[in-house]
Amino acid sequence: MLRHELTFQSANNEEYTDPERYDLENEAWKPELPLLLEYAEQAKGESILEIGCGTGRTAIPLAESGYKVTGIDLQEEMLESARSKAEAKNVAPEWIAGDITMLNLPVPAGFGYMTGNVFQHFLSNEDQNRLLAAAARNLKSGGVFLFDTRFPGSEELMQPETEEFWRTVTRSDGSKTDLYTIARYDALNQIQHYTTIRRSEDGFEERTQVRLRYTYPQELRRLLDQTGFSLEGMYADWERSPLAPDSYSIVCICRKR
Repeated sequence: MLRHELTFQSANNEEYTDPERYDLENEAWKPELPLLLEYAEQAKGESILEIGCGTGRTAIPLAESGYKVTGIDLQEEMLESARSKAEAKNVAPEWIAGDITMLNLPVPAGFGYMTGNVFQHFLSNEDQNRLLAAAARNLKSGGVFLFDTRFPGSEELMQPETEEFWRTVTRSDGSKTDLYTIARYDALNQIQHYTTIRRSEDGFEERTQVRLRYTYPQELRRLLDQTGFSLEGMYADWERSPLAPDSYSIVCICRKR
């Protein structure tokens, strides 16, 4: 297994140390899956690489559809959950614990992707360069790479630095947890500092921190070109809606040159 001491990613991991909590809040949400399946089919039997695979939220459905999937993630706790879930569904993706920037697959993948706004966890220009260089290095020439990131719109970045209700999560036993966020945007470094507060009905409270880099569309175009990709499309969502000034997300479809 690949490991790298205290990387820029592992120091920003509080949201990803509890697989059960992560699945409760995210497992059912898979808007990217139809597009991933479309490009997986186009890869014509080549292997698929997921960067930041977590608990296998999308890697396992792709494996269930018959594709050969490799998922890499820094969090061993998340991968333990992914292994267990995959075994229960009788599929066996390859799981790698490690830093994507250190990865060298023996055979490059035919298709790669990164969802859940993983791109935002690469906080500096150098981090972003290393990430995309690694994605290109582990893809075959002509291979497609898909990823998403939140759009740096004014509504997203200019949130008040006060506690705001986000949503309620309901467990299988019917108990509820309310989620709140506090956001502070560092405009000089283009980083949003998020605190997520979870308050359950029994009075338990938990706080986690995460830092997220926001990148503008023209920055992305230049970055992809510099790291060996041709941008084929930039969209507002996984349904390929046109990008607009009030978009919430940016979905990039690019191809290794």
